Amino acid sequence: MQDAGTIGILGGGPAGRTAAIHLALNGQEVILVEKGTIGGQCLHYGCMVVCALNEAARVRTSARNLHSLGIFSSVPDIQFSNLLAGMKGVQAKIAGILDAETREAGVSIIYGKEGRFENGTTYIGEDVIPAEAVIIATGSRPNIPQVPGIDLPGIITPYSLPDMPALPRSLVIIGGGVMAAEFAYIFQEFGSEVQLVSRSGFLKKLNPKMVHLARNELSGARILENTALKKITGNTRVEGVVLEGKGGAIELSCDAVLVAAGLNARSDMIVGVDKRSNGEIVVNQRMRTSLPNVYACGDVTGSPCLTPVARAEGIVAAENILGGEREMDYSAIPQSMNLSQEYAFVEGENPSAVSAMMPGPAGPGTFWSVPAGRTGLARVSADPETGRLCGIQAVAPAAGIIAAYTAYLIRQGTGVSSFEDFIEVHPMADGVYPLTKYLAGRFRNGNTP
Repeated sequence: MQDAGTIGILGGGPAGRTAAIHLALNGQEVILVEKGTIGGQCLHYGCMVVCALNEAARVRTSARNLHSLGIFSSVPDIQFSNLLAGMKGVQAKIAGILDAETREAGVSIIYGKEGRFENGTTYIGEDVIPAEAVIIATGSRPNIPQVPGIDLPGIITPYSLPDMPALPRSLVIIGGGVMAAEFAYIFQEFGSEVQLVSRSGFLKKLNPKMVHLARNELSGARILENTALKKITGNTRVEGVVLEGKGGAIELSCDAVLVAAGLNARSDMIVGVDKRSNGEIVVNQRMRTSLPNVYACGDVTGSPCLTPVARAEGIVAAENILGGEREMDYSAIPQSMNLSQEYAFVEGENPSAVSAMMPGPAGPGTFWSVPAGRTGLARVSADPETGRLCGIQAVAPAAGIIAAYTAYLIRQGTGVSSFEDFIEVHPMADGVYPLTKYLAGRFRNGNTP
């Protein structure tokens, strides 16, 4: 380990905070600058917001199902303002825990000032940080389409959602990816009339079988694909949208528009390092920028906007500051989406892989979904020549956990034969392990396509 002197870190989200703790625990003097509150996009505007709202929506979905089966006498109503107020309280508590954890590791935190980097010099406001090394982890901000009417009251972004005055009666969601789908499920379940507008295909990066199940869950929402937002209408507040689809112009009425169209790198306060035209900071596999001793990690680099990836990049940057030569590995990254169940997947690159698929079994969280045939699915892929796991897709109550461990096994080169002596927990609403054993038997007997 080498003494890197004072290290300045710009941003207290998952990437910056993780890097700061790792460096401080290795004896380095670390100053972390955070203009807002520690925790970043994930805690305040992304993952935790979805968790809070989704948890309430899932309870209502389950209650509706049990009511339809004659088991519950009623379905609870959502007290939306109380939900948002409670969410903020929990977020504040989490932020306090993160602050204490970071300080206890030995990190100095400066709140309320803008950290910036200009041509080799690091600033806190107008004051210079005498930093020997810098990690830029300034994150991202919502991608807001620049169309007429975008500033009208009634426009909601992940930043303004926690302060919504009321539940919309009619909501248009702009975006066709995971976050847009998650919000469509939430607001559909809360009772809003939801229309989702996707510039291209809906959930185009997901396996078609998973998309089919997601569409079933969003059957109460209207989904318009290959449709662009052209204008938001209204005088004193949002009254509707004008769209452009394959058949021409489309006009929809609504009283709110939620923009969930992805994220853009937040790097306008960073000058002097190489950036792409969209503002993403260019880094190599060691998270080094074009300047010596200057690193960047997390959303600001344009890497997958996933909290675990940002944390891993923070560790890589910290290790290289400490004198190591560690590289970031982007293979087999597990991902998930949360509707009434978790949709999780991890894919390796192997065009010769074969797969097996089955409906999800009945278990905790899916027993009463059997009558409607909504128990999810499991799909496992493996290489028939080597037997190595290549990927999974799972729709189940705990699919994210399964995907995370499977991703690790894929990285380790684990073969499906390793599962033949594996004993899983029962009952469990997951079919990945039985399918993996099934593929092992097929390969052992030479039964491959």
